[in-house]
Formats: sequence, C-alpha cells, structure tokens
Amino acid sequence: MIILYILYLLLFLGGFYLFGAAFTADAWQGLIFTAGILAVSLALALCLHTSRRT
Repeated sequence: MIILYILYLLLFLGGFYLFGAAFTADAWQGLIFTAGILAVSLALALCLHTSRRT
C-alpha cells in the first residue's frame, strides 16, 4: 500500500512540475503541459480506483 502511495505522490507532484516546466520550455509547451494534466489525472484516477477496491 505504501508503494502505491509513493507512486500516486510521484505522479501528482510530477504533473505539477510539468505544468511549471511547460511555461519555461522553449519548444513543445503544449505537449509538456498536456503530459502534466495526464499525469495528475492518472494519479487521481488510480488513487480513487484502488481506494474503492480495498
């Protein structure tokens, strides 16, 4: 369970890092920002999905 929590935290915080990195990038800003949105969404979806099963 603690490993899943660490995975969720890394995905969530990594997504926010990508949000910030998109504004300072010289190219591919949209792709980086979209990757951040997907990472945060995946973290929340996995967290909610696994919490309903246990």
